[in-house]
Amino acid sequence: MLPAACRIAHSNGLHYSELLFMEHFDLIIVGGGPIGLACALEARKKNIHYCILEKGCLVNSLYNYPYNMTFFSTSERLEIGGIPFVSISVKPTRSEALEYYRRATLSYDLHVKLQEEVTSIHPSGDLYEVTTAKARYSARYIIIATGFYGIPVLMNIPGERLPKVTHYYKEPHFYAMQKVIVVGANNSAVDAALETYRKGADVTMVIREGEIGRRVKYWVKPDIENRIAEGSIKAYFHSTLTEVHEHSVNIQTPEGMVSIPNDYVIAMTGYKPDFSFLRNAGIQLSDDALLKPSYNPLTNETNQPNIYLAGVVCGGMDTHSWFIENSREHAVLIISDIARKQVMHPA
Repeated sequence: MLPAACRIAHSNGLHYSELLFMEHFDLIIVGGGPIGLACALEARKKNIHYCILEKGCLVNSLYNYPYNMTFFSTSERLEIGGIPFVSISVKPTRSEALEYYRRATLSYDLHVKLQEEVTSIHPSGDLYEVTTAKARYSARYIIIATGFYGIPVLMNIPGERLPKVTHYYKEPHFYAMQKVIVVGANNSAVDAALETYRKGADVTMVIREGEIGRRVKYWVKPDIENRIAEGSIKAYFHSTLTEVHEHSVNIQTPEGMVSIPNDYVIAMTGYKPDFSFLRNAGIQLSDDALLKPSYNPLTNETNQPNIYLAGVVCGGMDTHSWFIENSREHAVLIISDIARKQVMHPA
């Protein structure tokens, strides 16, 4: 009788020698953010042999948040796997979240491979072959929990590639005593504008709409509106940045084109999922501007059998529909469906 590895290889069109060079799992989770970790915790409870593959560090998106960021939600709404999250204040900080998710990972000895980006997912019989920058794996089930923070939405204007332009804001000291343009009017833009202003930057906001975003944290919104009203922070409403130069920028305003001196541009224009990665995995996207992936909301299984979506990636360009708070339940839905399939169709 053939060994188990031989039988798997033969049934999936692989040569046995190929399988020897692949590590096999029941489940591969692509993305080591909070939702990927939540899926791993659920898989662990169900004794599903899994592995997380993460392109960066643990909870890479949270790591790249601004250093001084405070979450909108309370700590219990960011909990995963029923593990208590205790923070000093009602609303936890970035550093507290990093500590929480790191301790959850280490305490439960979650199987995570970091700094290993998944480059492709291809079907191979009843299995999927997963290729990374370091290795090849096979798995029967895949969960994609890649979020949307990795790719910024570009302005597509001349000068956007200059070193003075960034789509990621970390901390304010670097911008002290500099002329700073902040593009946007939602939480990230408002935090960047207020923090750099308070470190001595000369801040100008460029805002496409006619007001500060309605989703801005309620304890921050009056602050930015008052700073604009008193002239401490300048703002161009109903305006767009049209060109970036070495020492200036051009702004299209309702009164016409304005050119002002500038040292740095912080473009908080939002982020988007890696749609190419989803398409290459065979996942269908909607035909409209939202590019929402196709999946069954009862199980989160996509049009590709045994490939599931978890977390904010489910929303496509609608990046305000899913958060840690309401998508952590995806882990329970998905793992329950996988466990059911394993009972019905054991490997």
